[in-house]
Amino acid sequence: MTQADLDIRPVSLEEAGELLTLRRAAFVTEAQQYGDPHIPPLTQTIDELVEDLQTDGVITLAGWDGHRMVGSIRVLIEGSKATLGRFAVAPDLQGQGFGTQLLLAILPYLPEGIEEVWVFTGRDSVQNLALYAKHGYEHQHDQTAGDLTYAFLRKTLGDGVEQ
Repeated sequence: MTQADLDIRPVSLEEAGELLTLRRAAFVTEAQQYGDPHIPPLTQTIDELVEDLQTDGVITLAGWDGHRMVGSIRVLIEGSKATLGRFAVAPDLQGQGFGTQLLLAILPYLPEGIEEVWVFTGRDSVQNLALYAKHGYEHQHDQTAGDLTYAFLRKTLGDGVEQ
């Protein structure tokens, strides 16, 4: 399969169950790495996910290979800032470029006036950090929440166009 085959579009309410399943599968590895089975992507309920999909200022995209949802990314819009989260790729397809394609696909969905895009990931998530750095995200700071330390990275946009 080539990256061009991935169909990326907003997630509908009818697809919430599939999205929940994808996220749980994708985040198990991260939970194991950090020894915390209670990270938010693993504890979110279907009702909470449906509510999130309906929230103003939240854009949730997913990528499909035929009828299978293989990846997703959530974007929270706050003023001139967009924050990426819940970035997930099916475990059996990681490392094949789907994450890169999803990361790049968010730009056309951002409203006018977005000046910066932020993302956070576990400080020890080497592959995630490398992906973000490759695409122009720069480390800004770390923040500890419970037993986890998150790395926050930022990318500056110019006139809504990637710099």
